[in-house]
Amino acid sequence: MVFSSLTFLFLFFPIALIAYYLAADNIKNYILLIISLLFYAWGEPRYIFLMIFSIVVNYFLGLKVDIDSKTNRKMWFTISIIFNLVLLIIFKYADFLFGIKGIKLPLGISFYTFQVMSYVIDVYNGDVRAQTRFHDLALYISLFPQLIAGPIVRYQTVERQIDCREHSMDKFAVGVKRFVIGLSKKVILANQLAVVADGVFAKDISELAVLESWTGIISYALQIYFDFSGYSDMAIGLGKMFGFDFPENFNYPYISQSVSEFWRRWHISLGSWFRDYVYIPLGGNRVSKLKLYRNIFIVWSLTGLWHGASWKFVLWGLYYGLFICLEKYITKDLLQRLPNAVRHIYLLIIMLIGWVFFRTDNISWGLGFVKVMMGIGANPIINNNVLVYLNDYWYIIAASIILSTPIIEKLRNISININPTVFKVNLWSVMHGLILIVCMIMVIVLLNSYSYNPFLYFRF
Repeated sequence: MVFSSLTFLFLFFPIALIAYYLAADNIKNYILLIISLLFYAWGEPRYIFLMIFSIVVNYFLGLKVDIDSKTNRKMWFTISIIFNLVLLIIFKYADFLFGIKGIKLPLGISFYTFQVMSYVIDVYNGDVRAQTRFHDLALYISLFPQLIAGPIVRYQTVERQIDCREHSMDKFAVGVKRFVIGLSKKVILANQLAVVADGVFAKDISELAVLESWTGIISYALQIYFDFSGYSDMAIGLGKMFGFDFPENFNYPYISQSVSEFWRRWHISLGSWFRDYVYIPLGGNRVSKLKLYRNIFIVWSLTGLWHGASWKFVLWGLYYGLFICLEKYITKDLLQRLPNAVRHIYLLIIMLIGWVFFRTDNISWGLGFVKVMMGIGANPIINNNVLVYLNDYWYIIAASIILSTPIIEKLRNISININPTVFKVNLWSVMHGLILIVCMIMVIVLLNSYSYNPFLYFRF
């Protein structure tokens, strides 16, 4: 079940919300745990037992890591890491590593495995104490708003919230607004951009025009941003409605002026996970230059592999690792001397080429696509497809480009030259509320009209 489905919006979620708020405070966690397990079982009835098995094993291993002797703690910690990695390898990488076919990828396994690993690591490092109540640890791992596609929430972030969290009308209202914003990103923008991107990427290279290739990859870049950031917004909004505060996962990555900055703004929870649990333990940047390069390439090869079980994703990760190394030690001074606009164009070109190989399953096709983008070959500059796409979807592409920047946020913060101050606040609140209502109506209409409604990051 996806958040952007009529079943979730008008059946599952209202029932879950009513059940949660009618429950006494001392059983709210039990109710939310049952809701979360039902949510996962709705789409993955078989693999819910795998997730429960993972929770049970890590619950006991976490206790052992916390209270056993120093020598034994290290042993239990090692067992936990091996156990979680083996599960991930079997169900996500068995075909890629061992050629074992036919194993279906469980939804969200990368996300909840990373969460439970961070929990055990933090217990081992002494950053948190092991959770002694099994149902509370199970709730942390299976909490349905962020279970399937993140953000990757660390246990220390929500440890206190599991025991005692704030419920208020103001917080609930903020959650509703955030959810509607994310839902609108997904349904109004991402789903429409997908029509253009899928149409372009389905064509033979020889049939593409140069402007068509640029239209397709720009649409895909915007699609994956609004698809994933929209899901994160919905997760954060749902979390607030149930009293939780989840970390932000995106910060306008397309306004970046370097590859390093882009990855500080994109999928923040994944980047910080690899930084804290892989890069820093390897020595981070407090090592020799050669080892630093090694650390960067290890992190980025793993980042690529996390996204998918194929060499394509490994190479995609190394592609970004290479540019980060270049920016740190070779082109750093040059980039700083360039005008902001030039640095921004540099980042956009690097990023768009990266998305080509992320999107396609065929590396040679991706190379051909990039050649068309660069005007290398006999492909025409423009064709009828470009005119059709721009005629039918120009307003979606234009709105998406604008909304991928903080322009609206800055406009909201500019004082309106009207007195009194109360009127200023009320004017924005009324406009914002009306916009959200219109967006919600559009979402319902679109969900009734179109069947295409996947989340791209579900397959990771």
